[in-house]
Amino acid sequence: MNGTYGTYDTRDADLDARARVRIDLAALRANVATLRAKAPGAAFMAVVKADGYGHGMVPCARAALDAGATWLGVATPEEALGLRAAGVGGRVLCWLWTPGGPWRECVEADVEVTVGARWALAEVTEAARAAGRPAHVQLKIDAGLGRNGAQPADWPDLTAAARAAERGGLIRVTGVWAHFSCADQPGHPSIDRELAVFRTALRQAEDAGLTPEVRHIANSPGTLTLPESHFDLVRPGVAMYGISPVPQVGSPADFGLRPVMTFTARLASVKRVPGGHGVSYGHQYVTPGDTTLALVPVGYADGVPRHASGAGPVLVAGKRRVVAGRVAMDQFVVDLGGDAASPGDEAVLFGPGDQGEPTAEDWAGACDTIAYEIVTRIGPRVPREYVGGAVGAGELAARDASGQSGQPGQNEPSGHAVHTGAGAGSTGRR
Repeated sequence: MNGTYGTYDTRDADLDARARVRIDLAALRANVATLRAKAPGAAFMAVVKADGYGHGMVPCARAALDAGATWLGVATPEEALGLRAAGVGGRVLCWLWTPGGPWRECVEADVEVTVGARWALAEVTEAARAAGRPAHVQLKIDAGLGRNGAQPADWPDLTAAARAAERGGLIRVTGVWAHFSCADQPGHPSIDRELAVFRTALRQAEDAGLTPEVRHIANSPGTLTLPESHFDLVRPGVAMYGISPVPQVGSPADFGLRPVMTFTARLASVKRVPGGHGVSYGHQYVTPGDTTLALVPVGYADGVPRHASGAGPVLVAGKRRVVAGRVAMDQFVVDLGGDAASPGDEAVLFGPGDQGEPTAEDWAGACDTIAYEIVTRIGPRVPREYVGGAVGAGELAARDASGQSGQPGQNEPSGHAVHTGAGAGSTGRR
């Protein structure tokens, strides 16, 4: 089925693909510019954890750096090392550690590591000794989220120990940070409480003799709605990918953002069936009369939520439909009624929403979840294709400094598709 969808020309694609996810890197760059303008006095950390929220860690990291991001943020040390292995430069912060993790490898790769407990400080200082170079460390305070980070009662001891390690030449404390628990609920009383805890922690760190380069707490909702939380650096995650972190306040368009991901599939079957015909497992849907059923060849193994059974919206044959019956592992069905379609026609699960197609937020509403989960869960069987992917000066500089080549297709001109398998162009593996 030839034609165009947004800036993407399907004639450039491999039309034999069962399904595809298209990633608009031009939209991502524009989103970074928009978010930077929301916090003009702060540095910008592009959060690319979880394979760039399902969009591809390395291509999105490079695009964000090209658009002016000065930091990259990831959860796991494996993600951080994957960026370095792909030749991505820039400053990288990693925050989710367990005992025995690859501290030395990260120190040697110039990855900045998060420490929120004495055991972690002990492990990173030992790694610094073994590496023969100081580790760059950011200390995390638990301001109220109850996950990683030192409790306020333990913070003075941690900062004193960190300062001692710094005086000994084993570490350099480059940052102090925290994470909001309810910033996506504007006006929630926890926001002011957590800001107060964070400010106290900053004063205590200064009293301990620490001079962190960056202080940060603002995630995507903080960046968009809490200017008092911007401090020295902001850490947009989902907003960078064009998803509103506060949909009750505004849509992506309301914040000047554009969704980056479009998820499509090609119909595998179209057939007429009589009334009273059961559809999919359990026959939760039965056709009300003679009708046309279309089979969409993606399912929960591809990341389509099973909770979308009977509710997930899909654009097929020019109209929005909903999943008829249960989502199966590899496929689901939509009822077209009297409308015509053919095998190979395109079904759009979600996209930017400006051509009548559903959005990730629509799927989140249908599944009683958040749009973060919808985009992040799209699985490795679905290839990613990149558009708007021309390499800019920032990306070339990061690549050239590493002495490694870019990912396949990164020199393609803007507006043309770059085809990769799912996960290709990120770390080369999943």
